[in-house]
Amino acid sequence: MRAMVLSGPGAELKMADLPDPVPQPGQVRVRVGACGVCRTDLHVMDGELPHIKYPIIPGHEIVGRVDAIGPGVSNHCLGERVGVPWLGHTCGECFYCRSEMENLCDDPLFTGYTRDGGFATHTVVDADFAFPLEEEGPDEAVAPLLCAGLIGWRSLVMAGDAKRLGIYGFGAAGHIVAQVAKWQGRSIYAFTRGDDAAAQAFARELGAVWAGSSDALPPEPLDAAILYAPVGSLVPAALRAVRKGGRVVCAGIHMSDIPSFPYSLLWEERQIVSVANLTRRDGIEFLRIVPQAKVQTHTTVFQLGRANEALAMLRQGSLVGAAVLKP
Repeated sequence: MRAMVLSGPGAELKMADLPDPVPQPGQVRVRVGACGVCRTDLHVMDGELPHIKYPIIPGHEIVGRVDAIGPGVSNHCLGERVGVPWLGHTCGECFYCRSEMENLCDDPLFTGYTRDGGFATHTVVDADFAFPLEEEGPDEAVAPLLCAGLIGWRSLVMAGDAKRLGIYGFGAAGHIVAQVAKWQGRSIYAFTRGDDAAAQAFARELGAVWAGSSDALPPEPLDAAILYAPVGSLVPAALRAVRKGGRVVCAGIHMSDIPSFPYSLLWEERQIVSVANLTRRDGIEFLRIVPQAKVQTHTTVFQLGRANEALAMLRQGSLVGAAVLKP
């Protein structure tokens, strides 16, 4: 198989020819049709997450087809279209797994982080963590749903029943969540990096009632805000934007340090909560909602060998929507 391999923190991805992986008991091999590019891939490349397995093949928004089945697998068949998310394995035995909080498992594996992912022509995954997918939509359009969509959905649920919802960082996750939130009858307020006219226009096209800079205050207090940009200074900014009793949801796996802020910003029962990973239940719920909400992903497609270019554009904030790699 061919794969883009990261040798260590700070390195560029290099194309490599590797032996085809062999699925072990309980696993399937997936021929990758498309793999989304996520900001978490940048954190892996920069060594900002603990316990990264180097060398590693990044990528955790995978859509493809099962082309080999390991012993003991009965829930998938050859040729089946599947989606592979960030959470790739859980122990099933710890307190969190037994309490229906598998996203907090004490001994997990994560696709493209602690096990090889989808920046490749093939990958091996646990059969129980591969979501069966309908045939509707090209692979490159579906791929961003597997993380940007799923984490977006979990963060939207954690935002509660907020009617006026702020979205800080209108990229891959933001543009998907905005569509679901609008379908639910919420009003969307989009916050972008600086005065990014293109991103703000994009947000308005997707139904945002207001779009502005991330350091601006919205025209009226928000019920809740979700932060997809990994910028700690946005936490106090969002606290200023939400009403009394409002909630700020931090949806990234990594964020720069949150600066000190006066207690008065948090007082009056405002809350700060974080989202950690996802559960398989999140996947089942979200993928059921996607066709009902008529979610349309906006993607820029790159060939696998251009992975570094796609990641550089993501880092620069010059992408509208999501980037996707195709082998």
